[in-house]
Amino acid sequence: MSGDTGVRAEDLEAVLRARLAPQVLEVRDDSHLHAGHAGAREGRHFAVRIVADGFTGVSRVGRHRLVYDAAAELIARGIHALAIDARAPDEAR
Repeated sequence: MSGDTGVRAEDLEAVLRARLAPQVLEVRDDSHLHAGHAGAREGRHFAVRIVADGFTGVSRVGRHRLVYDAAAELIARGIHALAIDARAPDEAR
């Protein structure tokens, strides 16, 4: 299958749970929405909604860095894009 890098939503979820201990975590594979687009064959597209105590007092950019750092190995293996909604518990909707 084109774009199949072996990275699954379950892999990303497991890594984020282990490293960031979120209260809420939703990982969605949106790769099928990008079929035929430039870069679609180079990796997977994921959307992440995460709520964690570790984000309290951390800027939006800092939160994204924490997620990217936690997922670095998977990103190197073939994640093309991550859409991230990262919030502290008091900001969760």
